[in-house]
Amino acid sequence: MIKAVIVGGTGYTGLELIRLLLGHPRVKLTAITSTTQAGKTVTDFFPSLNGKTDLSFEPFDCKRIADAAGLAFTALPHGASMDVVSQLVEAGLKVIDLSADFRLKNLADYNEWYGEHKSPELLEKAAYGLPELNGEEIKDASLVANPGCYPTSAILPLYPLLKDGVIDSKTVVINSASGLSGAGRVPASGNIFCEANENFKAYKVGEHRHTPEIESVLSAVAGDGFRVTFTPHLLPVNRGILSTITANLNKDISSGDVLSLLSEFYAQSPFVRICEQGTLPAISNVRGSNYCDIGASVDKRTGRLVVVSVIDNLIKGASGQAVQNMNVLYGFAEDEGLSQLPLNL
Repeated sequence: MIKAVIVGGTGYTGLELIRLLLGHPRVKLTAITSTTQAGKTVTDFFPSLNGKTDLSFEPFDCKRIADAAGLAFTALPHGASMDVVSQLVEAGLKVIDLSADFRLKNLADYNEWYGEHKSPELLEKAAYGLPELNGEEIKDASLVANPGCYPTSAILPLYPLLKDGVIDSKTVVINSASGLSGAGRVPASGNIFCEANENFKAYKVGEHRHTPEIESVLSAVAGDGFRVTFTPHLLPVNRGILSTITANLNKDISSGDVLSLLSEFYAQSPFVRICEQGTLPAISNVRGSNYCDIGASVDKRTGRLVVVSVIDNLIKGASGQAVQNMNVLYGFAEDEGLSQLPLNL
């Protein structure tokens, strides 16, 4: 039985982590920290967990956490994680970090997109936590950098296509739409109900921080200098991401052949589901689950491929993927504690 703690447990990803870990047969959740809710019981803050835990939020204390557990999930804002993670790793804990602080290997990239990194020595040590592509490195890691939600939805469909040379890497365009929970629990004028309801808009065009993460991972198969046009949109739903990806084809190939290639590549990946030819995925088909569904169609008129992928941004895009990484890290079945079926209603 693994003893685990959550550092920063009051956000949406914190709630999902608590829920998933409380139901995991190999995990005992021993502590949950919060700077704003210390002393308050978890069930007072999250009534949906009534009867499932008697834990209270507590201030962060590295020694206390090191005594209480061997694994820490850090669900803190970007920039706030690096100092905490550094302390936890030094104390001998394994850490799965859900922020962006350790996703980029290149220090200059991090400094350009996020600001100065205070623990650069850990960047090379961190394993990028996309189990479908990086399972062997995750197994031996002491620090796992959980991927971003948008990058997960883009990298999983694109990686096999770029690796096999199906598409022209210079023509990749990614348009993604995310539910409001992707913006976190802190209110902002753009994500309050009256602004977001019955509305749909693009944001951070050409400057979203997930862009270098997508480019960094896919450069491994597309070559250095790989660049994408990535445009995020805010979707007036609670949760879910749908990414529509287009690129020029490098070869004469049918939709069925593309789907067969994807199916073969992910044949051993329990959370990637490839749609049947003629069907495309929808966010309602993955809501509340750790699945990534992928569909594809060749546009013969333009010689372009259209790929659509969907995930739940809070599960496969965050907390579920963190639990999947834990399973890989400790040698458990990859889907243990993650067998929830999608909530289709």
